[in-house]
Amino acid sequence: MGKKRKPLPTEPVLGDIESLSHDGRGVAHVDGKAVFVHGALPGERVRFRYTRRARRHDEGVVAEVLTPSAERVDPRCAHFGVCGGCALQHMAPAAQVHMKARVLEETLARIGKVKPGRWLPPLTDAPWGYRRKARLGVRWVAKKGRVLVGFRERGSSFVADLVHCDVLRPEVGERLPALAALVESLSIRERVPQIEVAQGDGPTVLVFRVLDPPSPADVEKLLAFAADTGLHVYLQTGGIETIAPLPGQAVQLSYRLPAYAVELLFEPADFTQVNLALNRRMVDQAVTLLDPQPDDRVLDLFCGLGNFTLPLARRAGRVLGVEGTAELVSRARRNAEHNGIDNADFQCADLYAEPAAATAPWQSGRFDLALLDPPRSGAWEVLDALAATGVHRLLYVSCYPGTLARDAAHLVHGLGFSLTAAGAMDMFPQTAHLEAMALFERSA
Repeated sequence: MGKKRKPLPTEPVLGDIESLSHDGRGVAHVDGKAVFVHGALPGERVRFRYTRRARRHDEGVVAEVLTPSAERVDPRCAHFGVCGGCALQHMAPAAQVHMKARVLEETLARIGKVKPGRWLPPLTDAPWGYRRKARLGVRWVAKKGRVLVGFRERGSSFVADLVHCDVLRPEVGERLPALAALVESLSIRERVPQIEVAQGDGPTVLVFRVLDPPSPADVEKLLAFAADTGLHVYLQTGGIETIAPLPGQAVQLSYRLPAYAVELLFEPADFTQVNLALNRRMVDQAVTLLDPQPDDRVLDLFCGLGNFTLPLARRAGRVLGVEGTAELVSRARRNAEHNGIDNADFQCADLYAEPAAATAPWQSGRFDLALLDPPRSGAWEVLDALAATGVHRLLYVSCYPGTLARDAAHLVHGLGFSLTAAGAMDMFPQTAHLEAMALFERSA
């Protein structure tokens, strides 16, 4: 038999919060052991309750703040602390940004052993009502006799019981009870596990995932909701290829990058940045840092729909965008055509293939500049091949500082680049999620 786990202490424990973890929890040490405390900020003295004990560290939640931080604010949302959609509403927005910049600096130094020549001012925008993409959980709760719609509870698979959400765009964030009532009225209320939200500059699409087909009466109710709210209702019966609008609900989603006279068309399940205003600032900064000239050849890896490719094409001689799925490459080409851009080409290639086996056409080209915008796992597999194309300036856009730091170490210590600039981007205010941008250069 295994060792019996000790019961958690029933009384709150005193703790001094020394720092903030990468996921926004306060870090204290009790009897020499680290404790990650939800709802605590650096410099605070708190009483907390243990929620979990493990061999290497423990976890807890604030029961009482005895000495508050100057950065503490009252959470705007009554659901904060239960809903897992936000982690930092108790911290002033400016302090959140400062914390994220500090995390980036520490991560680059600790993992990558690198420091930029200069720090870029953090990119920020409105801290509320910014989310245009989201996946909301839906659940019929028999004990409550009703449907819940919202983000998951913190550390749980349960759907939080939300009345509103201040980080979602108000078109959806103020209609969560109405969405719950709608699903509750359907004959398939127990067979609707999620609602996907997709919005660009214009209409909002709600994609209802359904495990059973809705009845004709259900469809009438969904269409009535759409007519009443101005939202557009789609259904998803299986994989993303099954997403389709209800009759009369089809709409073309798009967002604009006005500084480059570019409009990006997209489908509801396509990846787009959740924060459109911050995305515009990010693209502006990327183009400024890369500084493409009319005779430059630019390579854009992990190009997606062309979010960076097409603005860069407005400045450069020629741009090649590379993406791993044929559907996205097709949409990127459509976006180039839609915007009358004829100096942007696109290729489909597996950017995570083993370097020795990678024979994608892009590797045989010569480029002056490059941009990388990889997923959380980073861009390790393409770095050597990228350096071999001759690029002398490389901009790395990252959604996870750990893999950025790992890749930065190889670029600097292994491939002869210098890290000339880096900065944080607050794409997800009220959360601990950190995005960053780093500029690397080497002698041509």
